[in-house]
Amino acid sequence: MSVKPTVVLMHGAFAESASWNGVIAELHSRGYKAIAVANPLRGLQEDAAYLRSVLDGLSGPVVVAGHSYGGSVMSEAATGAAGVKALVYVASFQLEAGESTAELAGKFPGGELGPALDSVAFPAPDGDTGTDLYIQQDRFQEVFAADVARDVAALMAATQRPIAASALEDVATEAAWKTIPSWSLVTTQDLAIPAESMRFMSARAGSTTIEIDASHAVTVSKPGAVAELIDAAARAVEADLSDVAVAARVG
Repeated sequence: MSVKPTVVLMHGAFAESASWNGVIAELHSRGYKAIAVANPLRGLQEDAAYLRSVLDGLSGPVVVAGHSYGGSVMSEAATGAAGVKALVYVASFQLEAGESTAELAGKFPGGELGPALDSVAFPAPDGDTGTDLYIQQDRFQEVFAADVARDVAALMAATQRPIAASALEDVATEAAWKTIPSWSLVTTQDLAIPAESMRFMSARAGSTTIEIDASHAVTVSKPGAVAELIDAAARAVEADLSDVAVAARVG
C-alpha cells in the first residue's frame, strides 16, 4: 500500500499562509495532508533554517511547494533533507548557489514590482535598522494579483507580509533542485517575476514545466491548477517509492 506524501507549502513575499487556502482545499479533496508554513521573510538563511526545522519534524515522504521567494527558501532548506522527494516551484525562483532572489528577478525585462514598493524601517535584533518592503495597496492588484477578484485582492493587500529587503539580496548557498526532482509552474501574465526568468530557471533545473495564463497570485486565482501540478509530483513520488518497495521484496 502506497503512502501519500505530506505536502509542505511555503509562501513568498507580500503573501501569507492563507494564500494557499484554495490549494489546500483541493489537496485535501485528493487525500493529502498539507501544511502551510509561515515564512518569516527575514533572511534567506534564517527562513531556510525555519523551514528545515519543519521538514525535519515530519515523517514519511514529503513534497515541498514554494511560491515566489518561497522557492528560494525551499531550495536552500531542502538540500539533504531525507524525507523530501519532490520540489514544486509555483511562479517561483530556482536559484543556483551564488545567486540572489533580486538578481534573478531582474535578469529579464517585464517585472513591474519594484516601482510599486514602499520601504519602511524596522529595528533589527542586533540594534541596527532594517528595511521592510510592502506593495503599495492601491497597486497590489495591478502588479501582484491582476486576475484575482477586486475584493479578494484588497484583503490580500491589507494582510500582506513584508519582506526584509536584505533577504532579497541574500546569496543562495544550496540548490536542492540539483538532487531532488522538480516541477515548475510558469505564470505567463506575471508582473512580479517575468515569465522568461521562470523559463530560464526551470530549463536550467530540468524541471517538469507547465505554463498557465495567470498572474503572480496563481495560488489564489488558479488553485486547482496549482494543486494538479503538486498532485502530479506527489504521484511520481508514490510511483518511485512503490517501485523501490517492489524491488526490495523481489531482492
